[in-house]
Formats: sequence, structure tokens, C-alpha cells
Amino acid sequence: MSSVMIYHNPDCGTSRNTLALIRASGIEPTVIEYLKAPPDRETLNALIARMGMRVRDVLRVKGTPHKELGLDAAHWNDDQLIDQMLAHPILINRPIVVSPLGVRLCRPSDMVVELLPKRPAEEIRKEDGTSLLVDTPIAGSDPDLALALHEASLPTDDLTEPGRRFFAYATVSGERVGFGGFEHMGRDVLGRSLVVLPQARHRGIGSGMLALLLRRAFDEGGREAWLLTTTAAPFFERAGFNPAERAATPAAILATRQAASLCRSSAALLSRRMML
Repeated sequence: MSSVMIYHNPDCGTSRNTLALIRASGIEPTVIEYLKAPPDRETLNALIARMGMRVRDVLRVKGTPHKELGLDAAHWNDDQLIDQMLAHPILINRPIVVSPLGVRLCRPSDMVVELLPKRPAEEIRKEDGTSLLVDTPIAGSDPDLALALHEASLPTDDLTEPGRRFFAYATVSGERVGFGGFEHMGRDVLGRSLVVLPQARHRGIGSGMLALLLRRAFDEGGREAWLLTTTAAPFFERAGFNPAERAATPAAILATRQAASLCRSSAALLSRRMML
């Protein structure tokens, strides 16, 4: 049996992309089509524990009976949620990848890169033609970050203040394509500093960067994403963000330097629920 295993749904584009990347790295994984052969209770509990996630966070919402079953309600405990996942395997989010380097729910599919002992040497593209990306944490003092934001007319005055997380993004072949970051305030996260480098624009890179950024924020406990933008509202709305009223915005978001002083008062305020 292969040392890498994927709980796969062949009807899911994210799952297919993840499987393709594993194979592109030279590994033929053990493929478990979990809708046909769902894991038992012990295995499912072990997978969730090894991922370090809450049971509720592994529930899939889209294309499942999640709403009909009322699984958003707070009264469901972990054992009851597991019961529902076993009764309706489509509720198990996908793909889950097991390797000697760990276990991850690989949404977006780019997340699988950190589970591979060896990365592909050449650029890999997803089914929609966009590049698979690798994110690397960087300091707010990184001069390349400041330069990229300055050239994109984005704020730079508060990059080194506490509470900010920044990442550099590159293709699997090593081409740096952009930067992004967020400020984390409990369940609320302020997305910021998302910039695609000029030579990487018009390639769908921004959507991939945003998906990775939101996943990193989700893993740190973020559940509602907020952002301010003067020029990119249509891009973020295509990614599921909606216009938000400042009167209904958490005080912690409005108190950030981005919201209070660095962004123009005409900037659009957007928000979206974060889910995997």
C-alpha cells in the first residue's frame, strides 16, 4: 500500500486537483472513494483528531443535506455529528490526504504540497488552468512585501505592528507571484495586503492566493472575513464577499488602522462567512 492515501470524490474538482498534484510528485496514492467505501467511526474520529480540527469544521455544507438536517444548530455534539457523517458520507468534506508528513483536509488543493516528501519540479496547473501555489510565512518587515504594496498603492505604514500575518506566494516551480496577509481578532479576520505581482497578473493567481489566505485564517479560528477595497470589489464579490454595513461591523474590525485611518472613507467594506 502507498504511504500516501486520499479520501477522494471523483466528482469534486478540488479532490481531482489534489490527486493530480500527488501523482505529479511521483507518488501513486491509495485512493479511497469514500462515498462508496466510507470510513468507520474509529477511522473517521482518528482522521479528524490527526488533522487537529473540530468535527464541525470537517462537515461539508455545499451539495449535502447539511441544511435540511439543521446541522448548523449548536445543540449537535461531536458524537451526533459523526453519526450524521456516517449515515450521509457526502457530509465528510474532501479530500482528506494522509501521508507520513501528516493528515490534512486539502481545501484548497494547494494545501497538499506540504504533505508531499518531494514537490514536482515543474509548474502544475489545476483543471481551470490556474497554477497550484505554495504560501510561505514572511515578516511584516520583508522589503519585497513593502515594495509590492507600495507599487500597488496599498497601505504599508502598519506592516510591522503586532497581530498581522503575511505570506509570500509562489508556483510549485518557484516563481514568486504575490503577497497577502490578515489581521486576526478571534472569529473575525481582516484580509489585507493582497497583491499579485505585475508579471503574474491575468492568470487567475489572485483567486488562488485568496483561497489559501482564507484557509490559513480559518485554521487560526477565523470564521468571518472582512476587507476594505477601493478598486477590487468586483474581484472579491466573485469570491463570495458581499457589501457590509459599517453599523453592523464588529468594533474590532473598525478599530484596525486599516479601517480607522489607512483606507479612504470611500473604500468598500465587504464580508463573507469562512467555511471549507
